[in-house]
Amino acid sequence: MTYHPKSEFLRVMIERGYLADCTDLQGLDDALMAGVVPTYIGYDATAKSLHVGHLLNIMMLRWLQKTGHKPITLMGGGTTKVGDPSFRADERPLLTTEQIDENITGMKQVFAKYLTYGNGATDALMLDNAEWLSDLNYLEFLRDIGRHFSVNRMLSFESVKSRLDREQSLSFLEFNYMILQAYDYLELNRRYGCRLQMGGSDQWGNIVNGIDLTRRVLDHEIYGLTSPLLSTSDGRKMGKSAGGAIWLNTDKLSPYEFWQFWRNTTDADVGRFLKLYTELPLDECERLGTLKGSEINAAKIRLANEVTTLCHGAEAAAAAEATAREVFEKGGVGDDLPTLSLTREQIGDGVSVVQLIVRAGLASSGREAKRLIAENGARLDDVPLSDAGLMIDAAALATPIKLSAGRKRHALVRLEG
Repeated sequence: MTYHPKSEFLRVMIERGYLADCTDLQGLDDALMAGVVPTYIGYDATAKSLHVGHLLNIMMLRWLQKTGHKPITLMGGGTTKVGDPSFRADERPLLTTEQIDENITGMKQVFAKYLTYGNGATDALMLDNAEWLSDLNYLEFLRDIGRHFSVNRMLSFESVKSRLDREQSLSFLEFNYMILQAYDYLELNRRYGCRLQMGGSDQWGNIVNGIDLTRRVLDHEIYGLTSPLLSTSDGRKMGKSAGGAIWLNTDKLSPYEFWQFWRNTTDADVGRFLKLYTELPLDECERLGTLKGSEINAAKIRLANEVTTLCHGAEAAAAAEATAREVFEKGGVGDDLPTLSLTREQIGDGVSVVQLIVRAGLASSGREAKRLIAENGARLDDVPLSDAGLMIDAAALATPIKLSAGRKRHALVRLEG
């Protein structure tokens, strides 16, 4: 990146590695220097929590606010009913209005940890596109908005083209998604003076459509900025682990498991992740990222503590680190480990250790749990498990037991009441 920005926000985006592409760097830079730039990112309500894959863009909104601009978090109460087809092989499952509302309630919990909401010039706004999409008159929308879209151009966008090239079905419902997202930008510009949309680089086509529509209808100059789609240095999609998505809500994933995800970062990713997911000074991120051998573990703990503090608070981060030290360095049980609580009725005459490993989240299936045992990767109270047929009864749970999968994943199982 050879461009040298004048605005603090763009400088942060470039220096810390957030910027993949921008529709007009010079124009956006000038706008950022001229005054407060309201900026939005949209989040479709496909689950009850956001996950680590969303965290990069949440950090971008946080930096935007820290550098004097106004973030808008747009919940997709309307667009979720359609489903974004971008780079998907099949159609998203359709959710009911009740499911969407429930998911939005869960997602909203995260944003207040990263952004300050209120009525001030740079205070964040929480909006829902159902406000303007749900009551659209179809014929008027086709006439007033649909006429600005070229089907030829829509078919050329990579997100759609890749699906058609693979001869995978693209429903008319999904094809409408990019028009609705473009309309979101138009409405946000009209209602709130929004001048910048940000998103992952897979959203480039949708963002460009919104800019084009707003220029045609309102003749306003607005901008788009995308972030890279991250994968880890070993090729895995960012935010995925052996146990599934790394959720940001505590009811979906414990702060300890969240902390442990960051503690297990590969050596090559430490410096990059410190720049993207913490607010540590750049030179400190670079220093920590160049550490070698056992010293890099201290940098990983620093990364885990910083990210967990932002998401769950300093107390949760400290508790997670203390538990990790107790479990790994002292061989203890650890107060903060993920816990599976079972009633006597659930245990009955006994529960197989394979079932407990699955229910504790240490394996995704009974087959995986049995393979773990066969390969000496499972332990019960730090003793290797060799019998996949072992049954655990209520008496065995008079004191909590610790199950382990590999060296880094642990859970407690205890008797409730």
